[in-house]
Amino acid sequence: MIGARRWAAALLLLALWVPWHGSQAGVLRYCDPPSPLDAVQQDRLFRFGAVIKAELDRSGDVLALVARSGLALERFGLRYSHAGISLRDSANAPWSVRQLYFDCEQARPRIFDQGIAGFLLGGADPDIGYVSVLLLPPADAAPLAQAVQDNRQALRLLGGTYSANAHAFSLRYQNCNQWVAELLAVAWGDLAGAESHADVDLRLQAQQWLQTQAYEPTRFDLGNPFLIWLGGQLPWLHTDDHPADDLAAWQLRVSMPASIEAFVRRQSPATRRIEFCHNERHIVVRHGGAPIAEGCQPEPQDTVIPLGPA
Repeated sequence: MIGARRWAAALLLLALWVPWHGSQAGVLRYCDPPSPLDAVQQDRLFRFGAVIKAELDRSGDVLALVARSGLALERFGLRYSHAGISLRDSANAPWSVRQLYFDCEQARPRIFDQGIAGFLLGGADPDIGYVSVLLLPPADAAPLAQAVQDNRQALRLLGGTYSANAHAFSLRYQNCNQWVAELLAVAWGDLAGAESHADVDLRLQAQQWLQTQAYEPTRFDLGNPFLIWLGGQLPWLHTDDHPADDLAAWQLRVSMPASIEAFVRRQSPATRRIEFCHNERHIVVRHGGAPIAEGCQPEPQDTVIPLGPA
C-alpha cells in the first residue's frame, strides 16, 4: 500500500490547487511568488471584483458562500477549487472572504479575511476565471453568519496540519474547503453547545453531523498513476488519512466546492446561485441556470459586460 499512497500523492500534486499566503503579501499566493500581473490584467481583475461586489450589494443578503477557480481540474470534472464565506459586514472590508489558507512561512493553516479583489488575485490564470456565489435564505444564513464571525469557534475548527487532499472524515489533516464544511455543520447542526464539554472535539462532532446528513465529499478517481517519483515530495499532500479501501480503488474523498454546493442546495433548497466569469474580452454574470460554458461563453439570458479600455 505504500506504493499506492505515493502514486496517489504524485497525481494529486499535478491536479489540486492550493491556496497560499505570505506574511509580506496581502493576497493568497503560491509559496513561490507567481509571475507579476501586467497593468491590463490587474485592471481586469479589479473590474471583475467590482462587478461581483455590486451584485452582492444588490442581493440584499448579508452572507454568501463563494468559490473560485484555480489550477485546472477539468480531468476530474471540476471548475472550482477554493471556497470561503463572504460577509457584507466584515470588520475587514465589505464582503471580505473568511477562509482557511496555508501559511507558507509558518507551514501551518490559518484563518484569513481577504477582500474580494485579493480573493480573485489568488487564482491561477489572470486571463480567465470563474466565481460561484451561493445566497442562502435568511433562516439558513443567520446561524452561519454567527458561527463564522465567532473567532473562538472558527479557530476551534481549525486543524493543526494542512493537506490539500485531506480525507473529508478524518481529523489528521484539513484542507480549506473542509473547514467551510465543518463550519456549516456547527452552524446548522447547533453544535456550539459542544464547547461546554472539554473532552469533545468540535471537528469530530461536525464530521459526524455531516455524515448523518449524508454529506458526500468529492470523489477523485485517480485512474492510472504516473510520475511516481513526485509522490511524497511536498508537505501539503498526504494519503495516510484515507481509508485503505479508497486507496486500493484509486479514489480519494475530499471536500471541494462542488460537494459543499451540492450539500447546501439539498439542505437549503431556496438557495440562489450566481456564477461569474471573465476572459480577456468580457465579464459574464448568470443568475441560476446551468454552469457557464468553458471559455466564459455567454448565453442570451446572461449579463455581459465588455472589457474594453478602462
